[in-house]
Amino acid sequence: MSQVPGDLRYTKSHEWVRDNGDGTVTVGITDHAQDALGDIVFVETPEQGREVAAEEGCAVVESVKAASDIYAPLAGAIVAANPLLDDTPDAINNDPYGEGWIFQLAPSDPGALALLLDAAAYQQVVADDA
Repeated sequence: MSQVPGDLRYTKSHEWVRDNGDGTVTVGITDHAQDALGDIVFVETPEQGREVAAEEGCAVVESVKAASDIYAPLAGAIVAANPLLDDTPDAINNDPYGEGWIFQLAPSDPGALALLLDAAAYQQVVADDA
C-alpha cells in the first residue's frame, strides 16, 4: 500500500498539496503515482510567476515508461519550482512527499484547498483505480 500522509490534501489526478502556512502551498505527485510511473528520468517544472488555472497541466514528469502531465491543484501563481529536480529527477521516486516536491503555488483562493480530497478520500480513489 502506498504512503498517504494524513496532513496533506490530494487530487484525483494524484497530486498532493501541503499548506505551507504562509499563503503558499507545495505540490508534488503521490507515492502511488511515482510507483506507477517507475523510474523518473526528467521533470519539466513550471516557470516562476506563471498564472495557472485549477486542473491546468503545468509540469511534466517523464519516466522510463511514460510522460505524465502534472496538474495545478488550485488556481494561482507559481512562486517556486524545485531546483533539485533538474539534476536529480529521481528524488520524486526516493522521497515523493519531501525533497521530491515539484512546485510551490500562491493560490488565488486559499479556501479552495479545503475542497481537495483528504487522505481517506484519496485512498478510496486509489482503491477504485486498482
